[in-house]
Amino acid sequence: MFNRRTLIAATAAFGLSVSATALMAQNEQVTIGLALPSLTLDFFDQIRGAASAHAEDLGIELIIVDANGDSARQVDQVQDMISRGIDALVYVPAGATAAAVPVRAAQRAGIPVVTLDRNPPNAPGDTFIASDSVAGARNIGEYLVEMTGGTAKVAILQGQIGTTPEIARDQGLMEAFEGHPGMEIVAAQPANWLQDQGFNIAQDMLQANPDITVFVGRSDAPAMGAAQAIKVANIDHKIWVVGFDGLPVALEAVRDGSLDATATQQTNLMGRLSIDSALALLQGEELPAEQLLDVTLTTSENVQGFIENHP
Repeated sequence: MFNRRTLIAATAAFGLSVSATALMAQNEQVTIGLALPSLTLDFFDQIRGAASAHAEDLGIELIIVDANGDSARQVDQVQDMISRGIDALVYVPAGATAAAVPVRAAQRAGIPVVTLDRNPPNAPGDTFIASDSVAGARNIGEYLVEMTGGTAKVAILQGQIGTTPEIARDQGLMEAFEGHPGMEIVAAQPANWLQDQGFNIAQDMLQANPDITVFVGRSDAPAMGAAQAIKVANIDHKIWVVGFDGLPVALEAVRDGSLDATATQQTNLMGRLSIDSALALLQGEELPAEQLLDVTLTTSENVQGFIENHP
């Protein structure tokens, strides 16, 4: 295991990035574990790609595990990485159930923990990196109020109940709708970030509430499922469809008109910053409890820039 006292940092944009040259001079191999909830979700695969490329550039060994949505499996995976001697852990809980267990296990072993996107409330990481989902969802809500004139029948395709982004995005949307009683929520159901669930649930919602005029996807995938359901149903009125993430496929959907808007997260930056933060913690630096990144409301007016250069 790496001797934390040998780590030398170099100043970068966030004051966190570690010099690969310094690490090589110390002749030490730093190993970071990256525990992801499901690589079938494009958002987490983007983070994997950015973190992997950054770790390779820095000469860092990165061990990546995929829980495939199984919290119990993720607990075992993290425990195995601890046994293998990782120096730091970057961790995205697979769900609210047992989310605190890997954090506590790593910290008992003296391993610093960077939580990413989701933060167990009763066992937070040493630093938490996420998008400012409250602000991002508030911007989405304000956009919908403006586009609909403040009168709409809203259906919400929720994420995983109890997870940090679901809670934050609900808060932001409700803040935007406050003072606009015409924004009536007629249906809400978890789609668990998945496009197929979004499609099936949106179909059921349209059958029960054919006068729906807005679908809010807590992420892009269920929003795209809703757009597909609307197309199949041959609806005779405008239904606004918005997502959250700014995934490449969703950005193309915004450009092409099947989605009206999304909130683009700085996914690549999140991946890089997670590695930099883990290294900074190894050096003994004190980092903020939360590192929240800006999210940009993305419509047809500004989408092309994000397609060409995703942050």
